[in-house]
Amino acid sequence: MKQNDMQCALEAVHKLIGGKWKLRILWHILQGDNRFSRLKKKLPGISEKVLYTNLRELESAGLIYKKALKEGNLAVICYYLEQEHMALKTILEQLYKFLESYAENNLQKSKLLRDQGK
Repeated sequence: MKQNDMQCALEAVHKLIGGKWKLRILWHILQGDNRFSRLKKKLPGISEKVLYTNLRELESAGLIYKKALKEGNLAVICYYLEQEHMALKTILEQLYKFLESYAENNLQKSKLLRDQGK
């Protein structure tokens, strides 16, 4: 892949799932926290308006869809990752593993540096 192509791809990915909340929203949807109220609880600090806006943007991009489920007399809206984009689940899981390893290694390095007085 050429550098310009890579830059364009990264910009497209950032536009699609970048920002403060979208990756976290997708992660929680994939973990089964797919109702608006559950997402709101799992994402402290997000306002209802921002959550709704991000869900709508992800839906408009075709990454997720919403489905009304009947629970008694109530209709509950749940969000799901579109089947054709399930590769995103693997990518997010790999990113999570990378960050776990990265944090562990960097925390150990910074602790060593502090212990050595650097």
